Amino acid sequence: MGNSQRVILTGATGLIGRKLFVALRERGYELVIFSRNPATARSRLPGAAEYVAWQPAETGAWAAAVDGAYAIINLAGAPISQGVIGPRWTPAYKEEIRSSRVLGTRGLVNAIAAATQRPTVLVNASSIGFYGYYNDEILDEETPAGNDFVAEVCVAWEREAARAQEFGVRVAMIRTGIVLDPDGGALGQIMLPFRLRAGGPIMPGTQYYSWIHPSDEVGLFCFALENQQVTGPLNGTAPTPEMNRDFTNILGKVLGSPSWLAVPELSLRLTLGEMADLVVKGQRALPRRAQALGYQFRFHELRPALEDLLR
Repeated sequence: MGNSQRVILTGATGLIGRKLFVALRERGYELVIFSRNPATARSRLPGAAEYVAWQPAETGAWAAAVDGAYAIINLAGAPISQGVIGPRWTPAYKEEIRSSRVLGTRGLVNAIAAATQRPTVLVNASSIGFYGYYNDEILDEETPAGNDFVAEVCVAWEREAARAQEFGVRVAMIRTGIVLDPDGGALGQIMLPFRLRAGGPIMPGTQYYSWIHPSDEVGLFCFALENQQVTGPLNGTAPTPEMNRDFTNILGKVLGSPSWLAVPELSLRLTLGEMADLVVKGQRALPRRAQALGYQFRFHELRPALEDLLR
C-alpha cells in the first residue's frame, strides 16, 4: 500500500475522527478531509492532502472529490448527546441528529454512484443504539433493530450506507458503544462527579454499559478499511461489557475516589427528558463478528483500559 491511496474522511474533528486521522496518516494514507469548516479542520488536523468544504446534503460541488478516491470513512453526524448537562432532545435537535447522518450518507453514496472511478470501500459509523435497550440479553450483529428514536436513526443511517453496495462498493458499518475518552464523550461526563468525590452508580445500576478503548475503536475502523472480508455491521465494543454499578465501582478505584453516591433515575429524567435513556438503560453488546474475522482487541477488561487512559 502506497501513499497514493486516497481516503476521504468525514467527521475528522470529532472524538473518534481526530484519533483515526493520526492512525491513517501513520499507515501511509493520503487523506482528504470533508468538513463544514475546512479552515478549522486544517488548523486542528494539519497534514491532510486536501480540505474540502462539505455539507450533509444529497449533492454538492464536493462530490467531484469522491471520483478516484480509494475509500470513504464516514463519521459525520450531530452529537447524540452533548453531555449530561446538555440540551434535551427537542424536535428540532432530533431532526438535526437524523438529517446530519441520513442526508450526509445519502449524498456520499450519490457521489459514489456518479463517480467514474468509484471507491473500493465505504466504512460508515453507526451505533449499538441500533438494537434498542435491553436488560441483560446479549446483543450481537444478528440482533434485530429496536424501535426507539436512536434505533430508528441508526436503521435509516445504515440503509443509506448499504446502497453503495449497488455500485460495487464494499460496505462496513461500525456500531460503536461508549468510547472511553477522558477528553470528551460519555466518560468525561461520568468522571465529573468522581472528580468531586461524589461519584456513584446511576440507578438502577444493573444496566449494561458496552464500552471500548479508543485504540480499539480506531483499530476496528482500520480493520474494516483494510480487511476485504469485512462487510456489514461490526459491534465496536469490548468483549466484556459491565453493569453500571460495576463500571462506576472500577472507575472509582482507578481514580481513587468514592463511588457510593447513587444517582436516582428520576432526577435524570427531570433534567434530561428522553435523553436520559442513554444512561439509565443498557445494552450488552458483544463484538462477535469482529472477533470471528480475526480482530485482536488490545483491551478486553475495563480496569486495564481505564488505567491506561487515566494514569
